[in-house]
Amino acid sequence: MAALENRPFVKMNGLGNEIVVLDLRDAPLMVPPEEARALARDGVLPFDQIMALYPPQSEGTHAFVRIINADGSESGACGNGTRCIALYEAGRTGADHLVFESVAGPLDCTLAPEGITVDMGVPRFGWHDIPLAGPVADTRAIELQAGPAEAPVLRAPAVVNVGNPHAIFWVDDVEAVDLAHLGPELEHHPIFPERANISVVQIVSPEHIILRVWERGVGLTRACGTGACAAAVCAARLGLTGRRVTVTLPGGDLVIDWRESDDHILMTGPAEVEFDGRLTAAMLGAPAGAE
Repeated sequence: MAALENRPFVKMNGLGNEIVVLDLRDAPLMVPPEEARALARDGVLPFDQIMALYPPQSEGTHAFVRIINADGSESGACGNGTRCIALYEAGRTGADHLVFESVAGPLDCTLAPEGITVDMGVPRFGWHDIPLAGPVADTRAIELQAGPAEAPVLRAPAVVNVGNPHAIFWVDDVEAVDLAHLGPELEHHPIFPERANISVVQIVSPEHIILRVWERGVGLTRACGTGACAAAVCAARLGLTGRRVTVTLPGGDLVIDWRESDDHILMTGPAEVEFDGRLTAAMLGAPAGAE
């Protein structure tokens, strides 16, 4: 029998970032990687991340969340998924302020008419925090390029950890970059011992950027909340934008505010429920009724 067989799920999305919410607080089962991969198959229940909710570990929090990518690996943070679980829990409890725990730290969420705001914490810029394979002089631009050596397509990214590692490349036109080809190569580059999310960013104005993301363990995605946070703080750190920007992704817009008073990143955007159901053995890659 598949471990997650007959467990209820809710399919949601945040700007088209496909999320499956599994509330496991009454039966805290781990999500087997092979069952996550089976579930993510085309025609089954394709997702970018599973947000698995477990009993809270600290007083005053609603749940401990583990984040599982489509390839079965685990992620430290998912901004769009966090907005989804905030909407899910608000619907269940009626609360408009929620706090979740994660391996990356607490996730403070507020629901308001303009959207769901998540405090994504403080960005980390040290090479060992990202992490990189070795010391670099300045994480605002590291020595890394992709494409032909004599004419690289991408070069000198900024790097940051916002719960997971990100590399940000600055380009004139995000649509002109073959991210589906370059993303896997860069995600697995030896400089990133834990792999990395790879983004291309186009600066429109000091208040607006355009972003596309190759997400670690997922691939090309319509939206990446941590990618939007990473792009916004790196742009501000380089003086390319102010500390509050609108980030346009293929799935829509997020507003990122890198708060000056305490350096916390506030991300505001939508989330929506699509449908719910129960997981079956077939969905999880096991024959029905298998023991």
